[in-house]
Amino acid sequence: MKAVDTRDVLTTACAPLVWGTTYYVSTHWLPSSYPLFIAAMRALPIGFVLLCIVREFPQGHWWWRSFVLGFFNIGVFFALLFLAAVRLPGGVAATVGAIQPLIVVFLVWGMFAERPSIRTFGLAIIGLLGVGCLVLSSRIRLDGMGIIAAAAAAGAMALGTVLTKRWGRPVTLFTFTAWQLVAGGTLLLPVALVVEGVPPSVTVLHILGFVYLAVINTGLAYAIWFRGIERLPTTSLPLLGLLSPIMAVSIGYIVLQQTLSWLQVAGVVLILGSVVLSQRGGQVAHLRVTDQLAA
Repeated sequence: MKAVDTRDVLTTACAPLVWGTTYYVSTHWLPSSYPLFIAAMRALPIGFVLLCIVREFPQGHWWWRSFVLGFFNIGVFFALLFLAAVRLPGGVAATVGAIQPLIVVFLVWGMFAERPSIRTFGLAIIGLLGVGCLVLSSRIRLDGMGIIAAAAAAGAMALGTVLTKRWGRPVTLFTFTAWQLVAGGTLLLPVALVVEGVPPSVTVLHILGFVYLAVINTGLAYAIWFRGIERLPTTSLPLLGLLSPIMAVSIGYIVLQQTLSWLQVAGVVLILGSVVLSQRGGQVAHLRVTDQLAA
C-alpha cells in the first residue's frame, strides 16, 4: 500500500492557487460583459497548441469520453464560472462553488456505492464555512441567476472529477489535457459567438490577459490538476480547491490594498485546516475509493 505523497499534494495545490487569480485577471485585464467568449478563449487556443505538439487524437470510445469530460470539466464549468463572476461578487461565487466537495461525496456515494465517512462530511462543511467567513458580508446583494450558475459550475466540475477518476487516462498527461480543452472550447465557441459576438476592441492588456488565462491558468494548471486526480483521494481533491478563495483574498490585500477582518482570518484558518486534515490519514480512503472507481 502506497501512502499519499506530500509532494503530490503540494504540486496539485498549485492549480487552485493559480485559479484563485482568475477573478482579478478577468475583471482587470479582460473585456467586460463577454463571459462566454472569455471562457472559449481560455480553453480553445491553448488546447489546439497542445494538440499540435502532441499530435495524438482519441481512439475508439475515447472520442466520446473526451467530449464528455471536456463538456463538464471545461465547457460547462468555464461558461458558468464566468457567468457567475459577471452576476455576483467574486467572493459570493467562490462561496457557492465551495459546495463542490459535498457534491463529490454524494456522487461517489450514489454512483459507486462508496459510503462517505462522518469525517469527510465534517471536513467539507468546515471548508465551506471557512469560505463563507472569508468572503461574505452583510452588504452583499445576491443575484438568483448568479447563484444558480455558481452552484451548477461546482456540480459540473465535481462530476468531471469523478468521471476522470473513474475512466483514468489512456495517454500522456498533456495529450489528455489537450483533448479536453479542445472538446470544451469547441462546444463553447459557437455559443459565445451567437450569444455575445466578438469584443469590439482588444487592447494589449486584453491580449496579455488571454495569454495568461490560456497558458498558465488553464493549460498548465489543468495538467497539474488532472495529475492530482490520478494520485490523490477523490474526496480530498475538491478541498484543495478551497485554496482558490485564499489566493483571491490575498491578491485583494496585496494588490488592491484591501484589509482582512478577523472573520476573514478565521476563514483562512478553517480552510487551511480542512485541507490539511483531508490529506492526513488519507491513505485508507484513497485506496478504498480508487478500488471502487477502478472496478
